Amino acid sequence: MAKASTHSLEGIRRTILDGFWSPGDRLQPTTLAEQFSTSTTVIRESLTRLAGENLVTIRPNRGFFVPDLNLGELADITELRCVTEALAAKLSTERGTVSWESSLIAIHHKLSRTPRRLPEEPDRVNPQWSQAHREFHHQLLAPCECQPMLKLSGDLANFTELYRRWAAPSQAAVARDVEQEHADILEAALARDAEKLGQLLRNHYQATVDVVMHAGLVEQPD
Repeated sequence: MAKASTHSLEGIRRTILDGFWSPGDRLQPTTLAEQFSTSTTVIRESLTRLAGENLVTIRPNRGFFVPDLNLGELADITELRCVTEALAAKLSTERGTVSWESSLIAIHHKLSRTPRRLPEEPDRVNPQWSQAHREFHHQLLAPCECQPMLKLSGDLANFTELYRRWAAPSQAAVARDVEQEHADILEAALARDAEKLGQLLRNHYQATVDVVMHAGLVEQPD
């Protein structure tokens, strides 16, 4: 049962983050049970856990859904992530070892060498790049050694990744120089400049909000 639960949890999470479903789509436990060769009980448990990661929305008496797009919520989540990671970055630059620096450089090298777009589907983000991207941001903050903070950061990252996937075809997303943003972040981390690192992370995450706004995915408030 535990193995089946882990398989379905990871599978559904990956499918959501890969943009298989559109915002607001209903997630049918019976269909997912067939897809992942398990029971609806296991699927419901997985969906409930993913709701805790902001990747699934539970609507009473209606079921499970992919989150709807909400610019106000994205802005709030981004601000929370910026504040959380500014503190985590400060602790990381204070506590990080030379081994951490080496690991961060290696992961950044992998990220910089992985195409951000799929050659055969240029409107889609390369899943391998997304994995390297998550590894880079996780390693950046890992030396803070505060697990609740790291978990919160990871959950907020998952939430914003949904928006990044859906905004990927926009011209604003294509024109953005993400590679230079990551290079600057790495440089600040290695220089142990916590203030600059925190500001660069804020700029990095705010750029995602700007891309979503320019992509026209969400109606902007008056």
